[in-house]
Amino acid sequence: MSTPSLDIVCVGFSDWNNELLTNEKHLLARLAPRHRILYVESLGLRRPQLGSGKDLRRIGRRLVRGVAPPKLEDGVHVLSPLVLPVHHHPAAVRLNRAILPRLVRAGVRRAGMRDPLLWSFVPQAEVLIDALRPRRVLYYIDDDHGAKNGIDADAFGAAERRFAPRADVIMASAPELVERMRRLNDHVVYAPNVTDTALFATALQTGPVDPAIAALARPVVVFIGGLNASTIDLDLTLALARARPDWSFAFVGPVGPGDPGTDISPLRTAPNVHLLGPRPYEQLPLVLRGAAAAIVPYHTGGAMRSVFPMKTYEYLAAGLPVVTTPLAALRDVPEVIVAPDAAAMAARLDEVMRTDTPQLRAERSRAVRGHSWEARAAQIEELLAPPAEG
Repeated sequence: MSTPSLDIVCVGFSDWNNELLTNEKHLLARLAPRHRILYVESLGLRRPQLGSGKDLRRIGRRLVRGVAPPKLEDGVHVLSPLVLPVHHHPAAVRLNRAILPRLVRAGVRRAGMRDPLLWSFVPQAEVLIDALRPRRVLYYIDDDHGAKNGIDADAFGAAERRFAPRADVIMASAPELVERMRRLNDHVVYAPNVTDTALFATALQTGPVDPAIAALARPVVVFIGGLNASTIDLDLTLALARARPDWSFAFVGPVGPGDPGTDISPLRTAPNVHLLGPRPYEQLPLVLRGAAAAIVPYHTGGAMRSVFPMKTYEYLAAGLPVVTTPLAALRDVPEVIVAPDAAAMAARLDEVMRTDTPQLRAERSRAVRGHSWEARAAQIEELLAPPAEG
């Protein structure tokens, strides 16, 4: 039985038109044809870097859009609330707590909603519970946002300890996040990140290869995603590239998304490391079609203990062998190959590239077919739907 149409207020961590497609946008765009949705863009939780052109442009856009009504994008009503990006100063917190509910209530009225549900990726949505009196509250933790660079971890944690117990259900993307949330709420669902498995499976088909990838010396080992020094283990990556100078290592993605001050210049010192820049999401299968293997060379300590890289299922859906550092969140993904250091990663890549076949690629893709946005959207519909009365 299909879920009845719902009115949903969703508070995100990111802006709608973020550099990288986010969980929020993937899911809401798929839910919008069946439900009425108001998306509340980033509340400015990361302290802006005034020396960063990206941050200054973002502030300018927010000043313009912050006084405008919600804009319909991809079938979703997108609200850009004008709030102060200061979450540790008491006066700023009080002002934001006064302004945000008014702006969201006005957005709800403009979107024609009458009885909205509340779904949030950040705990600062706590101020909307009393303002909206939602029938259901879902807290979806798709990353450890409070541990990211520029976030006031203490203020974020305090808000989470207030908000999480008031949620009807919590979804968490990594085992460590599940464990943390179960100390605050009994209704926690483990929800590792998913992907557009159908799109990435097209990499298995015969077709064009991204021209920049096709021009590289073979074999090509690829990484796709945001390039941040806080996530990528640069020392390990450079050691890996130097250990295999005849291989090409292709990095496809924007530099510093969410961390404009990031410094990845060490990657430029290796002649076989190629920083190819971002690609439109729908063209990423063309990148993976030309690759022999994929890597996740992430740090494993600190905030990275609770990261479940979305790219994991993108790689696997494309059929690629995947070698990763020992990320805790990936320990239950049997299709990935774990290597603790550069020497081990080089050896495992040697092995998987030597033994890979079209049949193994098809098997990897089939194994992760169910980890799709469509399946996750259906799960969220079920969790958000108010229980039947009577």
